[in-house]
Amino acid sequence: MKRYGRITWCALFCLLLVLVSCSGPGKKRDASEEREEAKIRIGMSFDSFVIERWQRDRDVFVSTAKELGAEVNVQNANGEIEEQKRQIDYFIKMNMDVIVIICIDSDGLKDSVEKAKEAGIQVIAYDRLINDADIDLYISFDNARVGGMMADTLIANGLAGGSVLMLGGSPSDSNVSLVEGEFRRIMAENDVAVLDSFHADRWLAELAADYMYEHMPLVQQADAIMCGNDDVASRVVPVLAEKRMAGRVLVVGQDADLEACQRIVEGTQLMTVYKPVEKLARRAAECAVALAEDGTVTGEDVRMLDNGVFTIAYVAMEPVCVTKENINEVIINSGFHLKEDVYLNVPDKMP
Repeated sequence: MKRYGRITWCALFCLLLVLVSCSGPGKKRDASEEREEAKIRIGMSFDSFVIERWQRDRDVFVSTAKELGAEVNVQNANGEIEEQKRQIDYFIKMNMDVIVIICIDSDGLKDSVEKAKEAGIQVIAYDRLINDADIDLYISFDNARVGGMMADTLIANGLAGGSVLMLGGSPSDSNVSLVEGEFRRIMAENDVAVLDSFHADRWLAELAADYMYEHMPLVQQADAIMCGNDDVASRVVPVLAEKRMAGRVLVVGQDADLEACQRIVEGTQLMTVYKPVEKLARRAAECAVALAEDGTVTGEDVRMLDNGVFTIAYVAMEPVCVTKENINEVIINSGFHLKEDVYLNVPDKMP
């Protein structure tokens, strides 16, 4: 009996050692795995990074999401709609909580959004609206206001009764029609003749330069050129300079790219539209996390918008007109660009 008792207690002791050694680390791994699974996962598909500002959007969005306990998988479609569709399929396969899309074609992703929704994934259209799709949020700037700012600045600088060329961005970008619609309205009100309208497919700015060379007699008639963004203006102004027309033809753009701000202080671009992308990206990241957690977005800045088929939540940020008169206050004092960079080519004009 005593021998049996010793064997029993030894067996029990060994069994306890095995249980302790197995359960301790295992519980830690399970807890770690649970925390990882609980982390909000966001997939973000960019059109491309050809436009300077998208890198700012990406960096601020990712850092803000990280601060809020989410992780972001960023993909670059390089301007190819089929690649963007594949990226969205990948995000669906990876069971992301939210997919954020900077779309290439506003009319080309309806089916992709539908697949994501069927999988229970929230979808945000960032900066560009996805038409006819049941997205959970559209967040952008007031794009009609952007076109209005371009037009109003030209009129304030003597364009009334004159003529303008419109060299816009991608026709598949829904923002383009919003910007141009308001611009045209103000031009018509002020008897400004639109000599021609051109669109750079996929926002390829070099196409605008090609247009300029191919239509030089028309360019020479224009009092102003409306550029779809500052990247387009970066190809337009050198052509004007080559023909000794830079500074005489009024040029407007948007995005407040560094080179555009340099051209403004140099006198070869009249204005740009500053979009506080840091504010937009932070708000979008907050909304993405809120959608993942609660399935809805709230706030005083949230309104409703009809995108053609569905009524969706919409957050619109206010853009700012930038000219040589307020560039120091808006661009430099805000830290968007450094003073020495803006005035790099004209240091004698630096305040």
